[in-house]
Amino acid sequence: MMTPEELDEFLTEERTCRVATVAADGTPHITPLWFVWDGTALWLYSLTRSKRWAELRRDGRIAVMVDAGHGYGELRGAELTGTVEFVGEAPRTGEPHPELAPVEETFAGKYFCLESLPHDGRHAWIRLTPSAIRSWDFRKTATATA
Repeated sequence: MMTPEELDEFLTEERTCRVATVAADGTPHITPLWFVWDGTALWLYSLTRSKRWAELRRDGRIAVMVDAGHGYGELRGAELTGTVEFVGEAPRTGEPHPELAPVEETFAGKYFCLESLPHDGRHAWIRLTPSAIRSWDFRKTATATA
């Protein structure tokens, strides 16, 4: 398991997560997505015309996996679960929104090396404040170093 400080650093640095949603018939649906971690919530910038968006609008339950490593002794990650909230207009046009300002600034820098996020009229923000987080770090296990 990661310490809170390790988990915060890991979620801040990693770039891609896998988002699991539930289709109307109960089938799981998993897609990769970029994200921002603000220390308490995971912010997902999703296409509003995607299957993922439609599924979350119908059923806000979600599981998100962020993981890294290749060899067994390098594997680490976190699973975040809960129910999402939609924040801001959809699709996002850049209307002033104080809650989104720091998220968009971080996202723009992390993924585009920009100071502000260009809005394309196709994406909007989803916030997951996790009800549970499970983490692991195989680099800490005795067998990983053996």
